[in-house]
Amino acid sequence: MKRYDFDQIIDRHGSGSVKYDDLKSTFGSDDLIPMWIADMDFAVCPEITEALRKRISHPIYGYAAPAESYWTSITDWLEHRHGFRTDRQEITYIPGVVKGIGFAINFFSRPGDKVVIQPPVYHPFKMVIEGNDRIVLPNPLIKTENSYRMDLEGLERAVIAEKPTMMILCNPHNPIGLQWDADTLGEVARIARENNMVVVSDEIHGDLMLDRQPHIPFLAAGDNARAVGVMLGAPSKTFNIPGMVSSWCVVKNPELRNPFFHWLETNEFNAPTFTATIATEAAYHNGEAWLDEALEYIRENIEFTRCYLKENLPALGMVTPEASFLVWLDCRSLGMDQDQLVKMFINRAHLALNDGSMFGDEGRGYMRLNVACPRSVLKLALDHLRDALS
Repeated sequence: MKRYDFDQIIDRHGSGSVKYDDLKSTFGSDDLIPMWIADMDFAVCPEITEALRKRISHPIYGYAAPAESYWTSITDWLEHRHGFRTDRQEITYIPGVVKGIGFAINFFSRPGDKVVIQPPVYHPFKMVIEGNDRIVLPNPLIKTENSYRMDLEGLERAVIAEKPTMMILCNPHNPIGLQWDADTLGEVARIARENNMVVVSDEIHGDLMLDRQPHIPFLAAGDNARAVGVMLGAPSKTFNIPGMVSSWCVVKNPELRNPFFHWLETNEFNAPTFTATIATEAAYHNGEAWLDEALEYIRENIEFTRCYLKENLPALGMVTPEASFLVWLDCRSLGMDQDQLVKMFINRAHLALNDGSMFGDEGRGYMRLNVACPRSVLKLALDHLRDALS
């Protein structure tokens, strides 16, 4: 019997939501169905809300130290959910995964260094590299008939020739929704270790695996991975709590970990707020039933989208994701350039999606669709798109 209602429509206007309240400034119109930024339109697991309510009812919000149970909640979750074991000394708090990438770039590289990314990929990777005066070294994914694969041969050639100091790995990959297999992760780790390159692995979508496929953390891919890896994750995407700003970082190799963690601590970058620790602990200790139901609903939304496109919009294709609630829409057969495509979605379909080109030139002809919403809203959005293209 289901315990949670994911069909409930919740009005988020006026709540400070980027997804809703920034529509006008981002898209030029607020008369749009927001299907863009990667948070869910589902009510947060009530156990998280109750834990926060209980703490906030106390009249003093002073300096707070994370309880030992906070750290245990993370390590227990990683072992229970993914079979990945880590010790307390190997983990620290960070105030957001993108911030964690920025910290790693500033600590492990120098201005002018090259950093590998694999477009089409989450756009802040490029922004944080270039914004910190490093140079993007792209190793684009290879398009297959129905999905993508990593260009390992191209990666090795580029690393040997260009000598980057770092690679930012997206695992699972955003916007495609791919979980990299163990062999692929192992090859990335081998290339990195043989060429003295740190791999920062963004695993924020790792809990959102669909169809019961396992998530494979980069640091679980063998000795090479543990030697070069900095793994970043969070409960934020998993439990729809990005506003809590609670992420974590795991580093196995003490030669990387000890100086990096010391630098984070010296600058108080690893000091969490009490709301972050309470929300995280409540999520990991009490939120699994909510997550399992949410994943099933998301999986059904993805299947609904696939069937709808096949029946009503056969000119559009999609990559069926293995993880997360983001669908990579292939709009190339419409014959529009990217500017025309974006304008069609906004002005004719009245939809706010992520422009595929923000993920790199390889994303031209694509749009990213967020399906983590009530199915009635998803159907309405797809109806708008059908009518716009009819």
